[in-house]
Amino acid sequence: MSWQAYVDQSLVGSGYIDKAVICDVSGKTIWAASPGFTVSDAERQVIAESFGDKSPEKKVFEHGLHVSGEKYMTISSSEDSLIAKKGKEGLIAMKTTQAILIAHHNAETQTTNANNSVAELADYLIKVGY
Repeated sequence: MSWQAYVDQSLVGSGYIDKAVICDVSGKTIWAASPGFTVSDAERQVIAESFGDKSPEKKVFEHGLHVSGEKYMTISSSEDSLIAKKGKEGLIAMKTTQAILIAHHNAETQTTNANNSVAELADYLIKVGY
């Protein structure tokens, strides 16, 4: 399956994600994206760096997170996942061995459902070496 198919079928096709980006684990190269969903180099870099941030107060909690120029409040961050909200909209980012999945859900979608969709793809990619 192509990277674009993972975005279109596995993420957006789940019905819980309305747009997504898959990039390399450093955040430098976009492999696939939903049309019109722009996550800048700097925004991807902040997400990539958050996974390695071991400080007591991670930067993504202190400064929030920006995606497509919109600011989101980080509600959860670990070494392989990140959840942020802007009102009822949300962002889910997950790190696999070689990739980062960045997914957006609309206000009508529960974050838990969106998170499960992204986690399912992340788990699959890890199992196949990505």
